[in-house]
Amino acid sequence: MVFMEKTVFDPLRKKYVALTPEEQVRQFFIGWLHKERLWPLQLMASEYGIKLGRKSLRCDIVAFNRGLQPQMIVECKAPQVVLDREVLDQIMAYNVVLGVPYLVITNGCTTYVCSYDKEKGKYEFVEDVPFYSSI
Repeated sequence: MVFMEKTVFDPLRKKYVALTPEEQVRQFFIGWLHKERLWPLQLMASEYGIKLGRKSLRCDIVAFNRGLQPQMIVECKAPQVVLDREVLDQIMAYNVVLGVPYLVITNGCTTYVCSYDKEKGKYEFVEDVPFYSSI
């Protein structure tokens, strides 16, 4: 007997991917960013590859402005994963490479948003995810 793995269509990668708990959170957040914050799908990427030193890493979601400069990194975790300092350190490491003004961590139940002031090199928590029109 062969069991088929559950899949979901990722509109950013334009292909079906395994529907893991983390992927479910990612796909929900992509849809939410598009519908509720009006980020165009064509200005988002999932599993966005970056290099940090010799390490190859992947950001769950990166959202860009019209000039295709990255503006926000979203790190998605499965619902049972606690959003702790380790998760924040992970996304901050990604931001060493991309230097975006907004970082978001979410497990689908809890979401935290930070803004980053490049000039001051300082992060601070903010109330909400920015609308596309505000970037």
